[in-house]
Amino acid sequence: MKIGVIGLGYVGTVVSGCLARMGNDVVGVDVDARKVELIAQGRSPIVEPEIGDILREQAASGRLTATTDVTAAVRQADIVLICVGTPALPSGAIELTYLRRVCEQIGEALRDHPGAPIIAVRSTVLPGTTRDHVIPILEKVSGLRAGADFGVCVNPEFLREGGAVNDFYYPSKTVIGEINRTSGDALAAVYAGLPGEVVRTSIETAEMVKYTNNAWHALKIGFANEIGTLCKAFGVDAHRVMDIFCTDRKLNISTAYLRPGFAFGGYCLPKDLRALLSAGRRAEVTTPILAAVLPSNDLQIERAVEAVVATGRRKVGILGISFKAGTDDLRGSPVVELAERLLGKGFDLRVYDRNVNLARVSGANRAYITERIPHLSCLMVESMDELLAHAGTVVVGNSAEEFRELPNLVSDNQVVIDLVRIGGREAVAGVYEGLCW
Repeated sequence: MKIGVIGLGYVGTVVSGCLARMGNDVVGVDVDARKVELIAQGRSPIVEPEIGDILREQAASGRLTATTDVTAAVRQADIVLICVGTPALPSGAIELTYLRRVCEQIGEALRDHPGAPIIAVRSTVLPGTTRDHVIPILEKVSGLRAGADFGVCVNPEFLREGGAVNDFYYPSKTVIGEINRTSGDALAAVYAGLPGEVVRTSIETAEMVKYTNNAWHALKIGFANEIGTLCKAFGVDAHRVMDIFCTDRKLNISTAYLRPGFAFGGYCLPKDLRALLSAGRRAEVTTPILAAVLPSNDLQIERAVEAVVATGRRKVGILGISFKAGTDDLRGSPVVELAERLLGKGFDLRVYDRNVNLARVSGANRAYITERIPHLSCLMVESMDELLAHAGTVVVGNSAEEFRELPNLVSDNQVVIDLVRIGGREAVAGVYEGLCW
């Protein structure tokens, strides 16, 4: 396959060499004549293990060349990978000057060019950038239509400095955001034979995945450092603690708890986090990440209140009030907090949860109800049908199996606010809403 790689910085250099090594004819493009000269000579403009040898081999074989001429590279390519930098401005926003200029040049090359290539954005860009900037520029300058006359994809990179070649050849995933199936098929063929799942998705989702990855990695490092600082203050071996923590791949290092939805609750998480923060304060250890968790959690409850208020309906029904489906434990349930706030605002509320039988609730759970929500018995109904007969707005509070049929049971004049995304359904504005999906 013939591939043009525009931008010979860190990513572009690695990608150019690795794709050529896979048997493709690759043309690297950059405005910096020195970089172009180095690549053409089989020398690396960056310091990165293995890439120097790869560039030397591929330049010698003729599979890797370089130029400053965007038009020449685009017009001979089946695939064009945009790898230009998107540096951060002082405000934190990304700089799109280089990306826009490259898109203009690509658009000029596409004009009157039959058999136009697939244009894939490999640069790191925020969601909406390709749709709002890249595609309009390409279409305006070329006079062609994206998805009809030329293809467009977003193909984020996940290369770590110091191990980029290994990451390229052994990816955990290859993400392709596609304007249409044809574009995605062509780009997927480039990576045929590489391990890891190939994920085909929307352009905006592919853009966001890269930022989600990096934000998560940054959060993990910050979290580990705060735990380590606390451990040091407590006289505990932080590395031993985290080694043990990481052995749990069912909950700790897994997809568990990484589904956007409602606030966390229950007895343990809030209690233990407060205890850890308190111990840290006594040890004079500042932990801003951990300290932000409970306020962030409370914001989710407030967002739910605002979502209910926004429907403009005073009669509200809540399906599931325990903090987790399959339990009758109301202690620390964020849905209880939501119910209290709605009552405080004067909403006419009903609650259904088949697991919460007030007659048999005992112990700490009964004490919690007596102290926090003594009026709960007046709000409880016996069935979903009874709740639906009352409510203009229906709030799904937990993921009990029986709630999966709710979207098929509500009438056209009822609004559903689903806090847990039952059944993986898609949101419909003003009809079936998620809180953060």
